[in-house]
This record gives sequence, structure tokens and C-alpha cells, in this order.
Amino acid sequence: MMETDIEVSSGILPGIRVVVEREALATRLSLVSRASSARGAVQVLGGVLLRAKDGLLELEATDMELSLRTTVPATVEGEGAVVVPSKLLGDVVRLLPADEVAIAHRAEDGVASIESGSYAGRMNVYAAEDFPRLPSVDVPLHEIDSVSLLDTVQRVSRAASRDESRPVLTGILVRFEGTQLTMAATDSYRMAVKETELSAAGPELEAIIPARALDELTRIAAGTEKVQLGVNENHVIFGAGDAWLTTRRIDGQFPNVAQLRPESFDVELDLQRSELLEAVRRAAVMAQRNTPLRLRFAEGELTISAQSQDVGETRESLAVGYTGEPLEIGFNAEFLREGLESVTADDVQLKLINPLRPGLLSADGDAFWYLIMPIRLAG
Repeated sequence: MMETDIEVSSGILPGIRVVVEREALATRLSLVSRASSARGAVQVLGGVLLRAKDGLLELEATDMELSLRTTVPATVEGEGAVVVPSKLLGDVVRLLPADEVAIAHRAEDGVASIESGSYAGRMNVYAAEDFPRLPSVDVPLHEIDSVSLLDTVQRVSRAASRDESRPVLTGILVRFEGTQLTMAATDSYRMAVKETELSAAGPELEAIIPARALDELTRIAAGTEKVQLGVNENHVIFGAGDAWLTTRRIDGQFPNVAQLRPESFDVELDLQRSELLEAVRRAAVMAQRNTPLRLRFAEGELTISAQSQDVGETRESLAVGYTGEPLEIGFNAEFLREGLESVTADDVQLKLINPLRPGLLSADGDAFWYLIMPIRLAG
């Protein structure tokens, strides 16, 4: 009796069979499988849930923090669901010989069959009842201009930490206030902040959202005009095209953005961004194993150098409008490069105080700034 109750409540009938265009299925699997957990102890999280319903095949994947779901048109027989290993199914579907693929599963079997042209295979599966229920996307939604939203994410996300021991810093602070969107990210060595004026007001929202989730959003929403945004308890929901992304909010106190930015600077320089960026990229090749990139300012000149004992050394000088006493400051080469890449204007402003205080990158007319901590130089 208990087994029957489970089958009825979950909507799983004796068997399902779906026929799907192979290329469309491969594309959708590639999209959702990025949310599946390949290394977790819970095996079912390494799978993708396939649910056949109303002429559609629904696909869902989650690692319990991030979830992705989408649909693909299908010829459907029966109604039900099964969880198939995500990577395995994706690898198989990409290599199938025919334009269509048929997937079939009977509720009492621990396998699903896959057929396409001359190919026939069977794959071990997991029960749909063991797959987590994803947060509902049936919530009030706001339309946000995709280009504005995704550009803001891309400008700040590289400054977020990858160190899971400080969860708050792996997130991006996202704040909607009327038509203004502000995002900030920091790994405690640099901070990126971008303010964007939207064409229409967004939701009243302030949340720390995992940078990984927002990076995924830039992939699934690329090429779309609008992104749907909603909030479900402790989750944030994004809809783009026929895909939905849900992500948990990170609990904690984000660093005070305004307090971390110095009020004034002693040195302010306008520099040609592409020229400086190319010089930094060249010097960074030698700045290995945490070797600092040295920036030495003297009258009318900036010298960029790096020296790694096991690799070699580099030195390059650029003409700049610097006056005053010589100043030498060290930065992490990768952080400086990424900061310069995040500025989109032709000219970049570099503001400094002294060799032990942070520097600031920004540009006129661009509500973006990038604060970078220096590295203390020996000698």
C-alpha cells in the first residue's frame, strides 16, 4: 500500500517513452548539467531529472545550492520521471548517430533504454522520488534588461573569492534600489563595484548571491533581451528564455563597501588603458609564484617590472604624466590585469596614496571602480 501511495503522489505511472531531437536534447543537457554535483556523497545529485509531461521533456539538475531547469519539445508516451547520470547521458547523446533519440523507462526498472538509429543502450538510473524538490518558480517576477544585468555581473564577478572557508566573500552583493542596480564583490585583496541605471525599476532586493550562480546566469541568458527575477524565501530565481536558475542566498554580513574606499588620493593619473594593459600582460608572464608586479613612477615615466628567481625578469617603460617624487608600488599581476580588463573606457584613472595603501582603478563617466591592495616590496 505504501508503495502505491508514493507512485500516485509523485505522478509516476508504470512507464514513459519520449522521442526528442538529438541536437536539442544535447544542448539542454549541456545547460542544466552544470548544476549537477559530480563529486558529492549523494549520488542522485550527479544526475539530471527527466520528467515527461504534456508534450515536453523537463530537465532539472541541482547540487542543493544552485539549480537549473529547462524543457525540450518531445513526443511523449506516459507521464513520469527518472533520474539519469548527467555526464554519462550528455556524453552518449552527443555521439548518437541519428537526428532523434528515444528514451524509455519503466517505473519498476533500475535502467533506462536509449535508442537512436543503429544505437541501442541501457543506462542505470536513480528513482525520481530521491531527487530533491526544487524551489518553486511560481513567484512574482520582475523583468530586467539582460544586457545591463549581465554586464554588471561580468564587471565585478572576478573579484569574488573562490575560498569556501569565507562563504560571504564567494558571493556578490546585489542591491536593487528603484532603477539603480549595484553589485559589489571582494576577495579581501581587491574589490569591484558597479552601479547600473536600469530602464525600469527592479524588485526591492538586497542579497548576497553566489558568484558562481551569477556566472551561470551570464551563460544561460546570453543573447536574451530580458531576464525574469523573483525571490522565493531564501532563494533568488532567474528566468532566461526557456531556462530557470535558482540559487540560495548567502547568509552573513558583506563588507562595508563605502568605508573601504579611501576618501582621497595623493596621486591621480590618466593612462591609456590598452597600452598599460598590454604592458601588464607582458610583465605578468614573468611574475610567477606570487612575485609582485612593480610599478615605479618617476618624472614623466612609468616602469613596470617583475623578477622571478626561477624564471627571469622583465622591465618596460611607458610615458605618463607623472610629476613629483618617485613612487614604487607592488601589485598582484593577475589582480591588476583583471582590474584593467574590467574597465571598458579607452582611458583609465589610477589613483594612489602610498606604497602601503590600496590603489583605485576607474574611468570618467563609468560608475565602476576597482580597489586593489598593494604587495609590500622588499628592498
